[in-house]
Amino acid sequence: MLLATRPHNLADTVYDQLKSELFEFHLLPGDRFTEAEIASRTGASRTPVREALFRLEREGFLRVSSRSGWEVLPLDFKQLAALYEVRMLLEQASVRRMKTLTPQELNATLVPLEAIWQVHLSARSIDATEVSIWDEAFHCSLVTASKNTEFVRIHQEVTERLRIVRRLDFTQSSRITATYKDHCAILVSLRQREFETVAEQLATHIEASQAQTQQITLLRLQNARTGIES
Repeated sequence: MLLATRPHNLADTVYDQLKSELFEFHLLPGDRFTEAEIASRTGASRTPVREALFRLEREGFLRVSSRSGWEVLPLDFKQLAALYEVRMLLEQASVRRMKTLTPQELNATLVPLEAIWQVHLSARSIDATEVSIWDEAFHCSLVTASKNTEFVRIHQEVTERLRIVRRLDFTQSSRITATYKDHCAILVSLRQREFETVAEQLATHIEASQAQTQQITLLRLQNARTGIES
């Protein structure tokens, strides 16, 4: 059952719970369910459940059928690859626009990022969820620094759609280590205002993450299905 919440927040609560189940592969691609089943399981009425489900449909996680209810969409790795490409191009364009920043403006962007990523080995986080949040904030900060509001808006949409697989990148300690290393190198280059170098570093960084997340996602799906069948 869901914790009690104010009526106007209930749809958000159902949405958060269902999205967590999608991200953790408790709801698998191809799984079918009805609004009534979700309402019974969450303790919410049909109206907030329907609102949450349509929101997830708009984001590309679910589809609705008049006959069979709702279905979790299969992961489309071709579409995910296209989203990764959009993300890379936006971030590269953003760092190139950072050349117009004053030293003070650049410093304001870099200081909080350096405080997280340029730390001693013993101070690094090993918590996958925490690193995932920090990683997303790192990349969003670079786009925000471009001062292009459309870049920011589109990047946020792409980030949201990639989160279901991207967060799995940090379930392996080697990927956390690689992320610290890459982010530190990017920050050093930004301090030196070597923006073309940063664009190249971002491409390598994002491509490595994409390859790893696809492998991890396929493995997680296989393990989840095996667990259900056994």
